[in-house]
Formats: sequence, C-alpha cells, structure tokens
Amino acid sequence: MVDTAIYIGRFEPVHNGHLALLRRALDNAAHVIVVIGSAWQARSPKNPFTWQEREAMLRDALPPADRSRLQVLPVRDYYNEAVWVKAVRKGVAALTTTGAQMGLVGHFKDATSSYLSAFPGWELMHVERQGDIDATSVRDTFFSASPETLPDTLRQLADQAPASTLHALERFAQTDAYPALQEEWAMLRSYRAAWAAAPYPPVFVTVDALVRCQNRVLLIRRAHAPGKGLRAVPGGFIEQRETVWQSCLRELAEETHCELSESRMRAALQSVAVFDHPDRSQRGRTITHAHYFDLGDEALPAVRADDDAMQVEWVDVERLPAMEDEFFEDHFHMLDHFLVLTTPP
Repeated sequence: MVDTAIYIGRFEPVHNGHLALLRRALDNAAHVIVVIGSAWQARSPKNPFTWQEREAMLRDALPPADRSRLQVLPVRDYYNEAVWVKAVRKGVAALTTTGAQMGLVGHFKDATSSYLSAFPGWELMHVERQGDIDATSVRDTFFSASPETLPDTLRQLADQAPASTLHALERFAQTDAYPALQEEWAMLRSYRAAWAAAPYPPVFVTVDALVRCQNRVLLIRRAHAPGKGLRAVPGGFIEQRETVWQSCLRELAEETHCELSESRMRAALQSVAVFDHPDRSQRGRTITHAHYFDLGDEALPAVRADDDAMQVEWVDVERLPAMEDEFFEDHFHMLDHFLVLTTPP
C-alpha cells in the first residue's frame, strides 16, 4: 500500500484497460490522482474530448465511494519530457502532503510508456496490459461509423469500454464536432495511406512564421483539414528547390499577403527554433523551422486571407493564453516558446 497512487494517461476515450489500471490504484491507496494529459489541446481525431469530458467518463465508470477518493490533475502537452515531468511533479505536490508515499500505476506497452521511468522515488505499480484494448482502435472504430451503423458500432465496443463511455460516445455523435472530426480522420487515413508504399517512413519538413507587430501576432484560421477552422501561425511545407528561409517568406505571403521586403524581414528576424517532437503532428513525422519576426511599433502591415487560410488577423498577445485550446497541433506551444505565455512549471 502507498499513501497516494498516481495514474497518468490521455483517456481518449476511457476503456476497460484504463479501468483495470485505475482499479489497481484504488485498491492500493486511499487517495488516487489521475493525471490527464493533452489537457488543452483542440479537438482532433487523436484528441477528440476535452479534459473535463474525459474526467466525467472516468468518474461515471466508478461507484460513488471511489469517485470521492479520486482527484484529477489536467496537464498540458509541453513537447519536452523534462518540462512535462516537472509540471506533473509540481501538480501532484500541490495535491498531496509532504512525505507521502507515492506509487505510479502503469505498464510498459511501447515507446510512449518511457515516462514511467521518469519519476524516481515513486514506486512503480506494474499492471499487465489488458488484452489488445487500445484507445486508437476504439477511436478508429468510432469515427468509421455512419448514422445508420452507429448503434452496431457501439455494440462492437461493448467488450472494450464501460457502458458510461459508450453512452458518452453516443451523445458525442450527436454534436457538430463529430462529423467534422470524422472528415478529418478520413483525410488523415488517406494521407498516411498515400505514403504507405515508401521504402522508409517519410519525414516532412515545414516552416512557420510568427510575426509580431505592436504587441500583436499574425494568426490564420486553417481553411482545410487537418485542423480546419483552428488557429495557427502561417506556414507550410518546404518546396524542393527552396531553403527554409525562402519557404518561410513564400508561405507567409501566400497565406496572408504580408509581403514585406526580404531586407525588412531579415532586420525583423529575432530567432529560429526547430520543433521536432515525434508526436507534434498527426500527419506523420513532421519537423518545422519556426521563424520569429518582430516588427516593433511600426504600422501593422495590411493582410488578407488566401491559399490555405480562411481568415487572417492581428491578435493581441495578451489574449493568447486564454486561446490555448483553439490552436492547431503544437502552435500554441510554438507561441509560448517565443512569447512566454505560460508560467514555467
């Protein structure tokens, strides 16, 4: 027995494998903290549910007596394991007493389980994997349904997820978000299938342009899947005969018509950072080179949406922290890197 058991996951959605681990935690500690990852990500086929919806799924799957012993700790994606571990430890410390004996519940299923080794001092409470239940396959089954086949689809999932999750999925299928995510899910499957015959898994190279002026940043809303309607900084794929610098200026001009001279952009360039976390994009392994430009207090350049942007606007930097769940992939993290929007853990 330990004083507090900690269970870390994304729970997209909650399935029976999650419940087996949660049961182990509840059976071995009076107090359980569930760390819900990807807490403020925008809805996507990989992250369809808000952290509050996932918390509700977890609590609804438990008897009332166990719900009272459970606390939830939402944690954002930092795309940096050391920073993420620090955030988890800080959050857990705020919910526990000094000197409490901690246990970490989990099992090593693949490379994504490496975080279990990142918490020395917490006793590892290993639980064998529960068959082949996997949240990715549950999502694939769910998003492949049509209105006519949805009842049968949910019945197919009855041996993989608790009734509370199936009821939550049924309700979610009635929302406007569901068909939009189905469309994006189908697009991503086709996208990955097009590269399936490549001799090696492809690695894509992209560029992004974070332009700041009068303490505002230039943002677009994406016109196409993936991430249709989500906010992003202007950017796109590098072309065969371009440098990353040339691609950055081209994408900025194509999407926003912010067509300042190259010499002006070079003078405004503050730094370039590479964002290369393996999970930053659902399209596949994608490495981007983000360029940060600051135009100071000069007049805001005229802009208009075009190409892959349905909307373009100058947004006050002060507004950005409250908009975290509106951004595509890791673009809020990109803004945070350059503009320091959040308090470091």
